[in-house]
Amino acid sequence: MKIGIEGQRLFRKKKHGMDMVALELIRNLQKIDHENEYYIFVKPDEDDSVLKETPNFKIIKLDGGSYPLWEQIALPKAAKKYGCDILHCTSNTAPFMCEMPLVTILHDIIYMESSYLKILKSSASPYQKFGNVYRKLVVPRIVKKSEKVITVSHFEKNRIADFFGMKGNSKLDAIYNGVSEHFKIVNDTQELKRVKEKYNLPDKYFFFLGNTDPKKNTKGTLKAFSDFLKQSNADFKLVMLDYDESELKKLLSEIDDPELINSIVLTGYVVNTDLPSIYAQCSIFLYPSLRESFGIPMLEAMGCGVPVITSNTSSMPEIAEDAAHIIDPFKPEEITQGIIKILEDEAYRTRLCEKGIERNKRFSWGNMAKDYLKLYNVIHQKQTTK
Repeated sequence: MKIGIEGQRLFRKKKHGMDMVALELIRNLQKIDHENEYYIFVKPDEDDSVLKETPNFKIIKLDGGSYPLWEQIALPKAAKKYGCDILHCTSNTAPFMCEMPLVTILHDIIYMESSYLKILKSSASPYQKFGNVYRKLVVPRIVKKSEKVITVSHFEKNRIADFFGMKGNSKLDAIYNGVSEHFKIVNDTQELKRVKEKYNLPDKYFFFLGNTDPKKNTKGTLKAFSDFLKQSNADFKLVMLDYDESELKKLLSEIDDPELINSIVLTGYVVNTDLPSIYAQCSIFLYPSLRESFGIPMLEAMGCGVPVITSNTSSMPEIAEDAAHIIDPFKPEEITQGIIKILEDEAYRTRLCEKGIERNKRFSWGNMAKDYLKLYNVIHQKQTTK
């Protein structure tokens, strides 16, 4: 069997959630499947050492212009050239003109649930807005065309089924993401020190992976942190990653606390292998999103032995269960109260950390790869017996 996997953005330096899922899928398929032939279709970029070829895994670098042109023209053309029996598209979209069975991962359908006007007026970056408009145009056709549509949680599966009228449709299924094994308790004091100095981390901080996407609830999180400092007078900082400072100042003005900028540390882009040491040294990981289809970061934090505050919405209760402090993300005061409870109640904090470590163990990229390999075999067998 010849399997094509779309990994257009795998070689870009600043990888995001969907990129990491695709990367881990391929790496773990390399470990378990030495028989089938794989063709990994990527766009040339600077981080081309992140994935290595093996005897049955070939990396095909494709030029082809912008994301839509690459996906709609270069990708299906290459998949046909290499004789792929299946094409697996990993990032919410896929080509219309695809001659072989198509497996599409829909991580979420938030963009489908918003009007074009709402998308364009949102606080998302221009790149995010364009991506959401493109997906909104493409995905309805791709859902119909795909042999199998896979999403990453049962919550999101139900949302997709409701939106596209797919209740009971066998082409729709859920396969959980995993969490990488290096997200574990860090005992290496030299490594902790190196990362602390590299990113100028404070002694006491909360960690928040916010960005300009409205679903990340950055404004609500900043309001909760501001209220916490006012109520406690504690010497904590909020560490955020690759966030635009001008956008941050705008949000701080909206919550009427521009001076809060002095209590925020912006690290810039963080390489994935440094993240465990950032998680490990924070007091609480804040993940109060308005909507998530899965929530890998909270499992990463749990694996590092850190208490997590997350939301009672979408997939987050499904993934966290009782291993996190659950709040209503639309009420910043609940985030503030959660921070105070975890800091003041040592027994509660310890219980969250212990349950988090156990919850983290339930999810692995290896299990995800096995599920996809089973899926490929079922689809191929179905095609060969027609």
